[in-house]
Amino acid sequence: MTFSFENQVALVTGAASGMGLATAKAFAAAGASVTLADINEDAARAAAAELVAAGHEAIGIRCDVANMEEVEAMVNETVATFGRLDAAFNNAGVQSPVAETADADPKDYDFVMGVNLRGIWNCMKYELIQMRKQGSGTIVNNSSLGGLVGIAERGIYHASKHGVVGLTKSAGLEYAPKGIRINAVCPGIIATPMVTVMLETQPEAMDVMMKDVPIGRLGRAEEIADAVLWLSSPASTFVIGHALPVDGGYTVR
Repeated sequence: MTFSFENQVALVTGAASGMGLATAKAFAAAGASVTLADINEDAARAAAAELVAAGHEAIGIRCDVANMEEVEAMVNETVATFGRLDAAFNNAGVQSPVAETADADPKDYDFVMGVNLRGIWNCMKYELIQMRKQGSGTIVNNSSLGGLVGIAERGIYHASKHGVVGLTKSAGLEYAPKGIRINAVCPGIIATPMVTVMLETQPEAMDVMMKDVPIGRLGRAEEIADAVLWLSSPASTFVIGHALPVDGGYTVR
């Protein structure tokens, strides 16, 4: 299945690598003008420059999604450059250290919640202000299999991702009558830089998790991009507030 996003504008956070970069490339290949936002400004601009060199319209922006002012500036620059905002993939996120709940550091809690949940809320706030003016748009929030299940010693991360699902469902109800569709994607264990670090630093824990993946392999970032584009496309116009697992079967065990 292929999708056309000709004459549309897409915004992707956490776009310098992994699922964000794969999705930004997929939007561009489908004809969209794309804003690639990332806390790593150099990497975001370099990725955007590669898309421009390949004949696409793209800009790279630094954005710490936990900072509301930077998020507002990101959306404003997108609209000032391309004229509108049709699709957003709120992907930026961080992992929490492995720890029992009683031993977890409050600073880790605040940091993870600030990026993974407050960051999604920040992005949605300003994306929705623009989309509400237009009377149209789609938002896909990146939750996780961690937004659907619990795993011991990962409570902070899973709490943040469960929050993303709840926020998606509530906002989906609010904005469906206004022509705006909001959904979430819940990736499983995907071959990204974050997972690479986890495989290197937590090999035993990751081995246990991989045994619970029925398909028997890591997911690919492009497989998440496919799901995001489907949720952003006219092929899914009756899908509202859904949290779509893309996890090789992990959550249906």
